[in-house]
Amino acid sequence: MGLFDGLLGNATQNNNETAEKELRDVLIPNEKVDMAFTLVRDLIVFTDKRLILVDKQGITGKKLIINRFPTNLFHAFLLKLVDIST
Repeated sequence: MGLFDGLLGNATQNNNETAEKELRDVLIPNEKVDMAFTLVRDLIVFTDKRLILVDKQGITGKKLIINRFPTNLFHAFLLKLVDIST
């Protein structure tokens, strides 16, 4: 189901420890991963200090574009949840 979710544009939640290992060169000392999501090959990570977006490019995914946004730049956000219970 994870592949179909990614193709439909739905991110799946990742293990925080896995994200910390993958971003060990990017994270600053004492920075803690709060939530991590995967969208096909890309990675979206919320830490206690910033938002990190990892865009994997190329066939092998070795080329990375990493965008970092400090959380103090965010003034508001919107979380949209869908209830599909029957």
